[in-house]
Amino acid sequence: AREPRTTSGEHRCVRIERAMMDESVLGEIRAAMMQCKTPTAYDKVYKDECTFSFDTPLSPGGLLTNLATHRSVGVDFIDMERRLCAKHGDPSSLYLLQRWRRVKKPQEELDAKRDPTKLAIGVEGGFNVDDDGDYDVVKANFLRVYPAGIDVELPCEDLPLTVAQCVDAVLQHAGVHAQDEVATWQEERRESRYADALAQEPSEGRKIPPDPKQWKCAETGATENLWLNLSDGFVGSGRKNWDGSGGNGSALRHYEKCKAEGKEYPLAVKLGTITPAGADVYSYAADEDDMVTDAKLAEHLAHWGIDVMRMEKTEKSMAELQIDLNKGFEFDKITEAGAELAQASGARRVGLKNLGNTCYVNSVLQCLKEVAAYERRYCAGADAIFESSPADATGDFCTQMAKIAVGLVTDRYAKGSGSDDDAPVAAVQPRMFKAIVGKGHPEFSTGRQQDAVEYFQHLLEVMTRAERAETRRTRAIDGLKFTASQFEFEVEERVACVESGKVRYVTRRENVLP
Repeated sequence: AREPRTTSGEHRCVRIERAMMDESVLGEIRAAMMQCKTPTAYDKVYKDECTFSFDTPLSPGGLLTNLATHRSVGVDFIDMERRLCAKHGDPSSLYLLQRWRRVKKPQEELDAKRDPTKLAIGVEGGFNVDDDGDYDVVKANFLRVYPAGIDVELPCEDLPLTVAQCVDAVLQHAGVHAQDEVATWQEERRESRYADALAQEPSEGRKIPPDPKQWKCAETGATENLWLNLSDGFVGSGRKNWDGSGGNGSALRHYEKCKAEGKEYPLAVKLGTITPAGADVYSYAADEDDMVTDAKLAEHLAHWGIDVMRMEKTEKSMAELQIDLNKGFEFDKITEAGAELAQASGARRVGLKNLGNTCYVNSVLQCLKEVAAYERRYCAGADAIFESSPADATGDFCTQMAKIAVGLVTDRYAKGSGSDDDAPVAAVQPRMFKAIVGKGHPEFSTGRQQDAVEYFQHLLEVMTRAERAETRRTRAIDGLKFTASQFEFEVEERVACVESGKVRYVTRRENVLP
């Protein structure tokens, strides 16, 4: 029998093929089968990620899910997991072992891979953050039986019905991350408050020609990225994009000129995007200043001689342009396409996976890992923190913070220095951490974009509360009880009276520069 990777000399795991099941093995399973808890759709099942690391079923050795608690660990943590279960009175005899591997996709399938067509994350046609890229995933499942350390290949008809049903329910369960997280993001456009009663000047016979070749900016003569002001028929150039492409901003300047004259003409439509299904509409109004929708767009366009039913798309929409710019930024700005760069890998050079809109979380954690006191408390002290974890460590701040520290500071999840196949199949994904820190917060518990500074200050508050409550687990570093104190400084304000010359000094503690 083939022997899978083990974590220590305590257990030597033996794989049992389906045809090799005997009464001694079945006896051990029957003795422990009442420990199994079949999960319902409302139960939390952590079957995708280790509680103490970022190991997944794709990691070497796979991922073990306790059939009683529905929490998972990588093979490096199974001995500690069983010690903690014994400490807290949880069963630890039967585990579902998921062991997956990646297989390169056929070249014809890779050639047919489609680029994103929608400004969205995690939806059809959008950016797929969970895309396995050039690989298919081959899945193998086993029942791990302790204390014998036996792996029974699944499915197995000889298993007791209670165990088989529990295993099937865990495998079919969506998993806690799919339940709790907002997995998708898509650009939202709201109806403009100005659309319903939009002012439109008399056209006086002035019409916008249907031929795109006749369109040009009334101010500069530009012929690309043109926007029609729906109120007075002015055709102007759009603004520059962040990469320097785009237009010269004459459409915006025209709006500002009209505004100065007391005329609120906020809505403009992008020529070349008009179809019977709609078009790109932008509101320059200060209280909107964003892409919007116009329920009366066809009516407003007809005022300037444009029949939407006869229009065809001749230019990329703003969503398509932003997708192109994002793709170009990722490959051209970051990797400097065309330049030969040395790959950075190893400890401290580990990235975090974006979970939709978690750039603000990732940015803060990358900064935090550079603080020496944080590293010593949560990375060097990780073993002690893990060993003293509560029964449900998935919701324990100290455990999940130590898990983040080990993932970012060590080289456990650093990308290899060779080919793409050398890249780790697991990644630092702060899903449990984000859920704990954002719990109960009206903004940080959502999947929306947030401010990094506000999150940083909120995180320091959460961390200080946890360290105050867990002083034995988070020992003082260099005499500092709390990690947040590393960021504090004193600000002194001087207020002077210009008439009397008297002054007043006020001091306060801050953790970000004003």
